[in-house]
Amino acid sequence: MEEEKLKIALGADHAGFALKETIKTYLLEKGHETIDCGTMNENMSTDYPDWGFKTAMAVANNEADRGILICGTGIGMSMVANKVKGIRATLCHDHYTAQMSRKHNNSNILVLGSRVTPLDLALEITEIWLTTDFDYGKHEIRVEKINKLERECHTESSMSSCSCKTTPGKTFVVDHPLIQHKLSLLRDKNTSSKDFRDALQEISTLLVFPATKNLSLEKVEVETPIEKTETLALSGKKLAIVAVLRAGLGMVDGILRVIPNAKVGHIGLYRDPETLQPVDYYCKLPGDISERDILLVDPMLATGGSASSAADHLKKEGAKRIMLLSLLAAPEGIAHFHEKHPDIDIYVAAIDSHLNKNGYIVPGLGDAGDRLFGTK
Repeated sequence: MEEEKLKIALGADHAGFALKETIKTYLLEKGHETIDCGTMNENMSTDYPDWGFKTAMAVANNEADRGILICGTGIGMSMVANKVKGIRATLCHDHYTAQMSRKHNNSNILVLGSRVTPLDLALEITEIWLTTDFDYGKHEIRVEKINKLERECHTESSMSSCSCKTTPGKTFVVDHPLIQHKLSLLRDKNTSSKDFRDALQEISTLLVFPATKNLSLEKVEVETPIEKTETLALSGKKLAIVAVLRAGLGMVDGILRVIPNAKVGHIGLYRDPETLQPVDYYCKLPGDISERDILLVDPMLATGGSASSAADHLKKEGAKRIMLLSLLAAPEGIAHFHEKHPDIDIYVAAIDSHLNKNGYIVPGLGDAGDRLFGTK
């Protein structure tokens, strides 16, 4: 029987970079598809949680069928990946553990230690892990118990006994083909400010659909040209769009196209070029902001400092239901934002590789505010 071809997300820190590249080549030769979540540079020391989280999210969000993570020992990557809901990451060091991790545990992420596993053995482990099927029956029951415990740990009743009373936030990558096409236009340095503004608004319109999918509905009666009928409408939900200035302004009109009655607030922040920390200079919010579901919009989630500071402002005003909408995010920014605001979900069009020394997303699209308004 022909071997199943999979889409596999790969992630590694600097210690695992060389092995990641070798395994990627091996997978492509076998006919598999790969998503390289980084790091892209073995000469720069990086933090394994950034790459482990990004790769685990790709698997959890069904962007990839499975994932492979590599760091020096594999221990750190295992810890990071298993923090993500739906992930069963297993650190394997020989043929038997690779086989059993799939056969008995239905592992969806393989973790390897580049400094403790010889190259030939790592490739053999990878092959066994890829080709071993899950053995259902009693093992399915046991894995489902893991899933059940995971679900229960995220319910309000079980968390009431914990010090943290909020449901952990998730990051959703909205990879619709139309969004990816328009994102390519935004990345192109030759795109004019007008075309940049248009594409930014269009992506914002598309991003708002998955972000608002859980708004509550109620039954209403309407009369069509044919007869009276019962249909659904929003159940009195109050919505607000809060833009992080400047670049967040470019997303507002796109969202107002589909939510025209939403109120709009503004929070002014800029990033200090030396410290890369956010500096506040303006805040104007609707008076009833605490009663509204809030779409916080900021095109670039780089370090995560500005978005975190904006969420702080909103919570000080009593806001309880917030979602963050961004075009691009770096793993560092996602990790920082979720650490500061674990109750807020993030919706992005793409997660890029990393931040450069100046705090810009790589490959990114440059300074969104400058490109939006034609400034430098």
